[in-house]
Amino acid sequence: MKTRWDMQRRDESLSRENIIEASIALLDYGGEEGLTFRALSERLATGPGAIYWHIANKSDLLTAACDAVVARTMNEIVDTMPEGTIRAIALGLFEMIEVHPWIGSALTSAHGSSPALRILERIGQQIRTLLVPKEQQRTVVGTLMAFILGVSRQNAANRQLAREQNLDRAEFLEEVSIAWSKLDAKEYPFARSVAGQIRNHDDRTDFLTGIDLILTGIEAMRFRSVPQVRHSASRLR
Repeated sequence: MKTRWDMQRRDESLSRENIIEASIALLDYGGEEGLTFRALSERLATGPGAIYWHIANKSDLLTAACDAVVARTMNEIVDTMPEGTIRAIALGLFEMIEVHPWIGSALTSAHGSSPALRILERIGQQIRTLLVPKEQQRTVVGTLMAFILGVSRQNAANRQLAREQNLDRAEFLEEVSIAWSKLDAKEYPFARSVAGQIRNHDDRTDFLTGIDLILTGIEAMRFRSVPQVRHSASRLR
């Protein structure tokens, strides 16, 4: 029989880190709906009161769990050249959300929270290093974040839906490819033209191609600003 002393020692051994790790496991298994203080209490073999001592509410818990995973991902990325670092950040987040689908929703619904700020700051530092004009830096960073989080979230949602419905990705893509190839040629000329490419496309490759397109646009933006800088400098001579 457990005594009050046993329960006190058990609760004292409980830490915010323990709670967050258990929350991540519950979120990975059942998504946001699976994260309840009751389920968390059962997993940690403790009472809700002990958890509330460390975590104020479910929103706080979700943000803390999200921040823990994002922080690990960011810490694993080694800075190289700015473009390479941006690609590494993008792919790291893409794979992170693929493993933890709930993070996509958590990030996009709370842009002012610390996990979103971690991402914004890391990308923003690279954009500053690339010497993007100051008045355009916020827009550039926002565009990158919107693309990274939006595509990553959609990819994770597609994979989760496929698992829930026991869909084989190759078979599904084959069906889409066949359906598109049979579309009316006058109404859907483009869709018909790319129907065959759907079968064997790679989600990561497509994602990184999108990142490269944005980086190409950033380079063009920098190039356009150079003549203005030179002109201003010549006037000062």
